[in-house]
Amino acid sequence: MSIRPARGIAVLGASLLCFACSKSENKVDTTAAMTDTTKAAAATATTPPAPQLTDVNYVALVDEANTADSAAGQLAATKGTSAAVKEFGHQMVRDHHMLRKEGQDLAKKESLTPQPPSNDTLQTASQKMLDSLKSMPKGAAWDKAYIDNEVAVHQSVLSLLQTAQSSAQDSSLKALLTKAQPVIQGHLTKAQAIQSKLNGAAAAPGADTGAMKSKRDTTKKKP
Repeated sequence: MSIRPARGIAVLGASLLCFACSKSENKVDTTAAMTDTTKAAAATATTPPAPQLTDVNYVALVDEANTADSAAGQLAATKGTSAAVKEFGHQMVRDHHMLRKEGQDLAKKESLTPQPPSNDTLQTASQKMLDSLKSMPKGAAWDKAYIDNEVAVHQSVLSLLQTAQSSAQDSSLKALLTKAQPVIQGHLTKAQAIQSKLNGAAAAPGADTGAMKSKRDTTKKKP
């Protein structure tokens, strides 16, 4: 179930509301402080709360995530250079296709027509990440970008499944979400292992170069 690139993605339709004050730092008198407090209170009062997700929202988000990760996996299977990355990509296509079909079958059976929440940005963000991966040249940097994204995405998807499982109303949907969690956890664990391996490989050349330089310096100092 993929979604973001990597870090800036608003994963699974969650929105972060940020409030900024642009008051001058030099104005620290009581009147200015009271004004800032009043403005902040007004901003908070007029900000609408995040919409409560429903079963049809969860169905839509999970379907979007499965679609996105399957597409990213298909790309990794052909564009990845590391054998581990290519194999992981193949697994993502296989597993997320299966999860998506199970979700679609359940939605049809339970008459849960998928409806993305109003603040959903998953589909847009996932496509943006996919486009970025398509435009990047093959190589170690591409493998790292893909795996870093997969780690972040699966962490978010696992969190979504846990939240949905506890708040969903339909018992069949709850059961499916519970069943999917070990699969996603397995993906996350494997992605993290590959990530560590790739990070180690990237650091190794620099470490070797430093050791060789130190050896050459030592040799030069000998009479």
